[in-house]
Order: sequence, then C-alpha cells, then structure tokens
Amino acid sequence: MTRSDLVAHLAESFSQLTHRDTEFAVKTILDAMSDALARGHRIEIRGFGSFSINRRPPRVGRNPRSGEQVVIPEKLVPHFKPGKALREAVDAQVPVDGHDAQASSASADV
Repeated sequence: MTRSDLVAHLAESFSQLTHRDTEFAVKTILDAMSDALARGHRIEIRGFGSFSINRRPPRVGRNPRSGEQVVIPEKLVPHFKPGKALREAVDAQVPVDGHDAQASSASADV
C-alpha cells in the first residue's frame, strides 16, 4: 500500500472528510512520526508496533570494485518492531507456502 492508496482508502472510509483533508491528516501524522524519530524518541502504537532508532557501529567495509578497505561511519537507522496483534493478524492471513495461494486461486477459477 502506498501513501496515496492509504489516503484514498481513508477518504472512502470517512465520507465526512474530503480527499484534501485526508491527505493533510496523513501527511501531518507521518511528519510528526519522522520528527519524533529524528529527535531520538520512540513511537509506540498499541496493537500495531513500535518505531525506534538503532545504532549501527562504525565498521570496515570493502569497495567491491577495487577491493580496498573503506571505513563506514556510525549510522542511526529507524527500526520497526511489530506488535503482537499485528503479528497475529498477518500470520492468520498469509499462507505459509506460496503454492497454497496459487492452488486455491486456480481452483476458484474452475
């Protein structure tokens, strides 16, 4: 699902909101989350998951073209940990084996 898909889905679900208002609301929420993570805060949405910042320590890598060693500096990267409800919802909906999904759709066409 893309950002525009999310906006369209919310606009359909909440008929009292215009598409423009829905787009503004989604942008405001995502901007607030980005700002909080940039300041080093943790975001927790109950039933969905939590966003935090992980530190990747500096390390020595290799340039694949020349083979020479390169120092890669420390990085702070966003990390998402799904909540229990989200993990269970995804687990209940997604078939474990991709062949089962293809087989069931093929039999549904018959």
